[in-house]
Amino acid sequence: MPATSESQRKLFCIALSIKKGETPKDYSAQAAKLAEGNSEETLKDYCEESVKK
Repeated sequence: MPATSESQRKLFCIALSIKKGETPKDYSAQAAKLAEGNSEETLKDYCEESVKK
């Protein structure tokens, strides 16, 4: 499922980075919640696809 905005896509990319351990959880509380609640595959889907307009 593609992101609905560029800012949403960026948030999911940050969450993916947190999930992989590349970014500290305190970088973004919202992204950290997304990382905990979603699988890496789901985050990847939102992050890598272009924004749906």
